Amino acid sequence: MNDFSFGLTDEQRTIRETCERMLRPFEARRREFERAVREQGRIPEEFWSAMVEVGLLGAFIPEEYGGTAMGLTALATASDVMAAKGFGHPLYLLTGMDALCIARAGSEETKRKFLPAIAGGRAKLAFAITEAGAGTNSFRMTTRARREGDHWVIDGEKTFITAIDESDYVMLVARTRSRQELEEAGLPKTACLSVFVVDSRAPGVSLTPLPIRAIEGARQWTVHLDGVRVPAENLVGPEHAGGAVMFATLNPERVLVAAGACGQTQHLIEMSVGYARERVVFGTKPIGAYQAVQHPLADLRIRLEAARGLTYKAAAAYDGGIDPAETGAYANMAKYLAADLAVDAADRAIQTHGGSGFSEDVGVISYWERTRLMRTAPISREMILNYVGEHLLGLPRSY
Repeated sequence: MNDFSFGLTDEQRTIRETCERMLRPFEARRREFERAVREQGRIPEEFWSAMVEVGLLGAFIPEEYGGTAMGLTALATASDVMAAKGFGHPLYLLTGMDALCIARAGSEETKRKFLPAIAGGRAKLAFAITEAGAGTNSFRMTTRARREGDHWVIDGEKTFITAIDESDYVMLVARTRSRQELEEAGLPKTACLSVFVVDSRAPGVSLTPLPIRAIEGARQWTVHLDGVRVPAENLVGPEHAGGAVMFATLNPERVLVAAGACGQTQHLIEMSVGYARERVVFGTKPIGAYQAVQHPLADLRIRLEAARGLTYKAAAAYDGGIDPAETGAYANMAKYLAADLAVDAADRAIQTHGGSGFSEDVGVISYWERTRLMRTAPISREMILNYVGEHLLGLPRSY
C-alpha cells in the first residue's frame, strides 16, 4: 500500500520515519501489547518511554519547557502511523491535549510546574468535563469550584472519564459561579467556567468504574469530588474564562481522533487484503479475486485518501494560525469523515474474514468497538452536522 507522504514537508516525513522506527521493537509483540492494554487497562511503561524519547509527548510544549514544539501536524502524523501499525491508547492523546491547554493558557508558574514533567514522561494527564446531567451540553455542568485562600475547593461529579486511574493529574472543568448566579446576573451560559489541574489521587477524589468497553483498553470512570483542595496556581487561564481555554483544545482533539481513525482504517484494509489474497474457498482463486470482496475494500482505499487529506488540512490550518472558525470547520469535517470511514472499514474487515472475523485471535472484532465509539465521541456525528448546517450553510440553529 502506498504511503501518504505526498504533500508533506521533509520535516513531516522525518516524523513519520521516526515514529515507524520507534515502533519496530514493539511490532513483533503487538498482540502482547494489545492483550496487556485490554486485560490490564494500562499502557506499557516502555511504550510510554519510547514516545518520550522521540519527543511525541512534547509536541505541543515549547522547547524552553523541555518540549519539541513540533505542532499538531506532527502529533497527528504519529497518531496515524501508530494506529496503522496496530498501536494506540487514548492517554497520550489526552496528555497531549492537556499540555497544549497549559502551554497556551497557563501562567508561567503553571507551565514550569507541569510542562517539563509532561515532556519528560513523568506526568500523565486525563481530562474531565462530561457530567451525567449535561452530556454533550457542557454548559449544563454543575461541578463547582470556590476559592479559599491559596486553594480552590471543588465539589461535584464527572463521568465517562477515560484512564484517570492511569493518570497523575486530571484537567478538570468546573463552574466558578453557579448557573443560578449567571441567570441572576444576566450572564450567558458560557460564562464563569474555569479549568484546573487536579491531582488524580488528592484527598476527596474517588472513582467508580463504569462497565464500558471500546476505549482501546483504557478504563472509564465516574469521578466524585468531595471538598478537593487544589493549589491556586493550578488554575489554567484566568478565573471564569475557562470556556475559551477549554474550546482551544477541541479542534486539536478532533484532528487527532480523525488521524487515529485514518490509521485504524489503513490497518483494517491491510488485514483484509492480506486475508483475501490467501483465502481460497472455491476452485483455485483467492476470495480477493471476487468483486464482492474486492470492491468494498477498494472503496475504503479511495475514501481513506480523502479523509487523510482533510485531516492534514485541518492540522496544517491549526499549526498555521488560521482563523479558529475555519480550522474548526476542517477539524469537525475531518472527524466526521474519518470516523464513518473507520466504522465501515471494521465492518468490511469482519465480512471479509467471514466467521474467523469474530475470533479474538484474529484481532478484527475488537476494532468494531473502537471504531464505532468514534461516531459518538468526543463529539457525535449529529452535532457535527448541526455545526456544518449552522456555521457553513447558514441555516437556523437546530438545537
